[in-house]
Amino acid sequence: MTSHAGRKHPEVRIRRAYDPADSDDGYRVFVDRLWPRGVSRDQLVFDDWNKDLAPSPALRTWFGHKVANWEEFCRRYRLELQASEQKQRMQQLISSAKGGPITLIYAAKDVDHNHARVLATEIMGLY
Repeated sequence: MTSHAGRKHPEVRIRRAYDPADSDDGYRVFVDRLWPRGVSRDQLVFDDWNKDLAPSPALRTWFGHKVANWEEFCRRYRLELQASEQKQRMQQLISSAKGGPITLIYAAKDVDHNHARVLATEIMGLY
């Protein structure tokens, strides 16, 4: 699939920080503000730690990983990601991946309701 500008969409994946790295992960970016509990610094394989792409501390606290808050969390987080500095960070991430896959690393237990899913969608939307 190509964009209007003729650039290829990057493959954007998500993976928990507790899962082992895979050889086809491509550019791995840890996208949490806080270091994951129980993971040592030498265990987590990543190319970049972009804390600033994570939800704001206030939004993260409000969400509290409550599924009932999921839809509103997504709306609020997408609004945060619309800021020009956030779009620049996402563009830089795409550039750093050099056309290869991007794997967003997160620590939340819930694989269906986490900010990395929202962020992956927003990154794909930049194409």
